[in-house]
Amino acid sequence: MNNKIISVDFFADFGMLKKPDTNEPVCLTFNMVHKPALLGILGAIIGEKGFEKNGELPDYYKVFENLKLGITPLKHENGNYQKTIIRFNNTTGFANEGEPQKINGKNVIPGEDVFFDEQTLIAPAFRCYLLTDNTNEKHQKLVQYLNQVYAEYLPYLGKNEFSLWWENYQEYSFSEFVPPNSFKINSLFIKEESLRDGKVQTYFLPFFNMSGSNGNTFSYFENLPVGYNTDLLQYDYKSFAFTDYDLQEKFKIPIEYPLVKLVTDEIIQLF
Repeated sequence: MNNKIISVDFFADFGMLKKPDTNEPVCLTFNMVHKPALLGILGAIIGEKGFEKNGELPDYYKVFENLKLGITPLKHENGNYQKTIIRFNNTTGFANEGEPQKINGKNVIPGEDVFFDEQTLIAPAFRCYLLTDNTNEKHQKLVQYLNQVYAEYLPYLGKNEFSLWWENYQEYSFSEFVPPNSFKINSLFIKEESLRDGKVQTYFLPFFNMSGSNGNTFSYFENLPVGYNTDLLQYDYKSFAFTDYDLQEKFKIPIEYPLVKLVTDEIIQLF
């Protein structure tokens, strides 16, 4: 088999994965790391170039565009990370010389102080699974660097002051997963139908306030980028879910984003 799945645990003290459609009054962040951001991290690790020319996709995206991956949040609270608002300012005027312009969505006059607020993730951490190709030189370079905890360029989570590290390199044998009965997905997954209709029904014991199914406590949803529209150079989005609920056998998973079962018995989606 030419393919294998590896994983590492990425973590940072802070992160800011800016949503492109929010400017006023606070720049908001995605809660989860998304595929384009993760490809940028992987590209930095092996030394691929980023965005350089307007209207052109970066080298790292061209190299890893077809890389299938899965993401499992770590150290989260019901799928969410703690967030805070940080105010930044530039009092030198160097950032806004010349004609009036927009900075982080705000109209500023040359020479005036610039203030902007950003929502920031606190201590985000993610286990990222990568389906690598043993015949692909770039994939093998990435596997080597991740295993050795080595990077050509220091990766960061959204902003260059939010340095990113990783640990816990692992390799897995795997097989395609076809649900024989109810099942649980251990990673983020793209959904085509309502999660509410796909859950295994749980029942509450009247006097103990306990669920009749073990570990069913939360469901988390977010629209996340999965790539770029090559004509508009804007994000393409999919609807993601993350839950510890058991799902029914009939729950539909998009055929282009299959589930795989790892040797550890974890079930993850690759997208």
